[in-house]
Amino acid sequence: MADRARRQATKFGAEVITARDVTGLEINGSARTVRFDDGTSVDAHSVILATGVSYRQLSAPGLDTFTGRGVYYGSAVTEAARCSEQDVYIVGGANSAGQAAVYLSRGARSVTILIRGASLEASMSYYLIQQIEKNPKISVRACTDVIGAEGDDHLERITLLNKTTGAEETVDAQWLFIFIGAAPLTDWLADVVVRDRHGFIVAGPDLAAEGVTPQGWPLDRAPHHLETSVPGVFVAGDVHAESAKRVASAVGEGAMAVMFVHRYLAQQ
Repeated sequence: MADRARRQATKFGAEVITARDVTGLEINGSARTVRFDDGTSVDAHSVILATGVSYRQLSAPGLDTFTGRGVYYGSAVTEAARCSEQDVYIVGGANSAGQAAVYLSRGARSVTILIRGASLEASMSYYLIQQIEKNPKISVRACTDVIGAEGDDHLERITLLNKTTGAEETVDAQWLFIFIGAAPLTDWLADVVVRDRHGFIVAGPDLAAEGVTPQGWPLDRAPHHLETSVPGVFVAGDVHAESAKRVASAVGEGAMAVMFVHRYLAQQ
């Protein structure tokens, strides 16, 4: 899908710059200057930030070996059919982990949620906790870390550490889904656009407190939806604060951002 999108963009005359990293964004009057790591730059009237996120990796011997072969980061939907009647383990205690557990339990033989804390209450919505407690296929192991993974061509076993007792246990596991969060790729935007405490880019109505435009906002109008604290600079996808972190919503935000770019340019 990404390749088709690239080919379509090229067909309509878009210039695609690859093999260069963006290192900075500067505001020079009406121009938004994007700077690259090789010292070159591009001036634009408008910019859409869609840098995505980097999923945090779980560090334990063997996990890298089986990534994509039984060990997966993020959504479990695409692999659900292959998990039928097998033992599934999920690392993480937030809503994404709970939703994956409920979904996978429809076909899996068992689903075990591994959390480092003492319970799910501090990190998961109550409605999900209730669903998990009522589901006989789902169990929760608290105060537990994954410290190893083994197998041949595919994941077969994982080793668990009980942080309370110090006991180690190796269990059969054909599937391990890891939901331990993601970090936005926005360090290069420090002091340029408003970000939340986790580094995600704040935009649109979220910038305004009680209807007041953000500090330093130079225009009479309020920011457009998906417009950052810098007029003409928009955001789309996972890097957007409070976004759904799903492909479908990211694609939708990208289309909306283009629409708002046209509106912004028409106002100049």
